[in-house]
Amino acid sequence: MGAMSVRTQSPEPPESPESSSGAPHRAGFACFVGRPNAGKSTLTNALVGQKVAITANQPQTTRHTVRGIVHRADAQLILVDTPGLHKPRTLLGERLNDVVRATWAEVDVIGFCLPANEKLGPGDRFIAKELASIKRTPKIAIVTKTDLVDSKTLAEQLIAIDQLGKELGFEWAEIVPVSAVADKQVDLLADLLVPLLPEGPALYPEGDLTDEPEQVMVAELIREAALEGVRDELPHSIAVVVEEMLPREDRPADKPLLDIHAFVYIERPSQKGIIIGPKGKRLKEVGIKSRKQIEALLGTPVFLDLHVKVAKDWQRDPRQLRKLGF
Repeated sequence: MGAMSVRTQSPEPPESPESSSGAPHRAGFACFVGRPNAGKSTLTNALVGQKVAITANQPQTTRHTVRGIVHRADAQLILVDTPGLHKPRTLLGERLNDVVRATWAEVDVIGFCLPANEKLGPGDRFIAKELASIKRTPKIAIVTKTDLVDSKTLAEQLIAIDQLGKELGFEWAEIVPVSAVADKQVDLLADLLVPLLPEGPALYPEGDLTDEPEQVMVAELIREAALEGVRDELPHSIAVVVEEMLPREDRPADKPLLDIHAFVYIERPSQKGIIIGPKGKRLKEVGIKSRKQIEALLGTPVFLDLHVKVAKDWQRDPRQLRKLGF
C-alpha cells in the first residue's frame, strides 16, 4: 500500500502558548472540488460555522464564487466555491469549466471531496485527471460523509483514493476522512489546510463570513426554492436576477422593511406554468420559503416581489448569459 498518510484526530497534548503564538500568521485561499453532491457546500458551512454556500440536491447550483471565511487566531482560510466541473454540453457549461480551471490555478490549496458512501466513478477520475495537470497547487483528498459508512468501507475508499493519485502521477498532501454532518474531524481538516497557506496578515476583516454580494446570495436562495420539487423538469433552466433591494422609506428605525424585486427567468413559455403552478400556488410557496431564508440571512424583515419571465434559450446565448450574471 506504500506510505499513505491518512489523518485522524488523536488526543494530543495542548500546545504550549509559546509555540502557538510564535507561529507566523497565515492567510490564503482554498477551494473544494468534487462531483455534484460530494458534500462541498455542507463542508464549507461546517468550517465557517454558518450557512453561506447554497446547499441543494441539485448539481451546479453554486454558480458564483461564494467564499466562506474561516477566522482563526493563527490563520485566515478563505474558501472559494467553484461550480462543478463537468463535460460541457452548452456554452454555459464551457464557460463554467473555464472559470473552474482558472480558480484552481490561483488558489493555495485544493480539497477534492469524495463521498465515503460512493465508489470512485468516471466523474471522480475526470476531475482527478484535471487536478493532476495543475502541478504546483497542493491537493488534499477529503473523504466526506463518513457517518454513512462502516470502518471497512471507509478503509477501502481511502486506499482507492491513494491509488488514484498514484495512477495519475501525483501525491496527495493529505487524505482526511470527515463528516460535516456529525462534525467529525472538521477542525482537523482546518488544521491541515492552514500550513499549506502562505504566511501573511488576514485578508478580510474579522466578522466577514463571505464577500459574496448579498444580492447574489438572495438570488441563489430564490433559485433554490424555485427548483424545489421541479428539478427533474427544469434542472438548469432557471436563472434568478435580483433587480433591486431597497429599504422601504417612511419606516420607523425599529421596524425596517427591505423591498426585494426579483425575476425568475426560464427558457420557454411552456415552463411558466410549472414554476407558477395552478392559480399561482407554487410561485407563492417559492416566495414564502425563500423570503424566510432571506430574512434569516440578512436579519431583517423582507417584502419579496417575484415575477417570472421568459428569456428564450438563455443558456446558449452569450448576451443573455452576460445579463444573467454568468
